[in-house]
Amino acid sequence: MKLEDEKGFDITIIGGHDKDGNPEDLNLTIYSGEVVSIVGPTGSGKSQLLGDIEWMAQKDTPTGRKVLINGQVPDVEKRFDIDSKLVAQLSQNMNFVMDVTVKEFVEIHASSRKIEDSEEIIEAIITQANQLAGEEFLEDTPITSLSGGQSRALMIADTAYLSKSPIVLIDEIENAGIDRKSALDLLVKREKIILMATHDPILALMGDKRLVIKNGGINKIIESTAAERKNLVLLEKLDKKLLMMRNKLRNGEIIDCIGWE
Repeated sequence: MKLEDEKGFDITIIGGHDKDGNPEDLNLTIYSGEVVSIVGPTGSGKSQLLGDIEWMAQKDTPTGRKVLINGQVPDVEKRFDIDSKLVAQLSQNMNFVMDVTVKEFVEIHASSRKIEDSEEIIEAIITQANQLAGEEFLEDTPITSLSGGQSRALMIADTAYLSKSPIVLIDEIENAGIDRKSALDLLVKREKIILMATHDPILALMGDKRLVIKNGGINKIIESTAAERKNLVLLEKLDKKLLMMRNKLRNGEIIDCIGWE
């Protein structure tokens, strides 16, 4: 059930300009297994940066940015051929229209990837998705009946195990109701490059570095500090408590003691 080995993969983002034409002083290389968060006000240009990466921009987008793959300009096939897609995207809005069960959906994807021993990997995907979602679903659950959180959990697990794309773009999944840290850890273990646009402080601090977007341009690159890592531990403990209470409420339990300590 082995997929293509993408270890050692990297991308480089060469700066373009902001909405006023001011140049970005940027030449940033991101390597397999790295997590980069993208932060900034609504409408600042976070999604445009993700779009530039998805399309492997060659100074042919509104920002004028350029993206290199392993230090080279990607060929036309890599940019526009669906079968050789370098980027997988996970957005906050995921709606299924196929009239199939969860297992059938994953089987179709595994078959399209020509995966051997697919039963093992299908079981792993569904198990992992349930762990991320918190709301259990079965392999024979119709895919159209999944909640938003279940859908995103399934797609994250599917992307981690089946997608050959070495780059994963995540656009504001903070409201997905999933175990965000476990989701990122899963993708990192599969040696993916992860770039995520977010307003969530926990997701932002999970990155090895974060890009600050202002007026359509990359204004600043911040390396995560030791102090931020300490704060992240505290925020994750709080988030874990909130996730536990959310699951209790879903299961009809009473929240009679919060117990933050």
